[in-house]
Amino acid sequence: MSKRETLLRRLSAAQFALWELHLYLNTHPTDLEALAMHEQYEVKCARLRGEYEEKYGPLSPMKGEGAQWLQNPWPWDPTEDDG
Repeated sequence: MSKRETLLRRLSAAQFALWELHLYLNTHPTDLEALAMHEQYEVKCARLRGEYEEKYGPLSPMKGEGAQWLQNPWPWDPTEDDG
């Protein structure tokens, strides 16, 4: 697995955990431990997203410049560092 794929998987895992904590907090709003974990995962997701976008470009058309989104390589395209 390339460094790019590894970073994207780490981001996806953190986003999944953040979403699950969000859903849990909908039904358990007074769970302070879960709230603290949610805040930690928010920071982790932001850090991983920033790291990915700095190295490989924006993950969505809402980030960066619109024309940059259309430039290659796209997030799923292989690059030189994928090997």
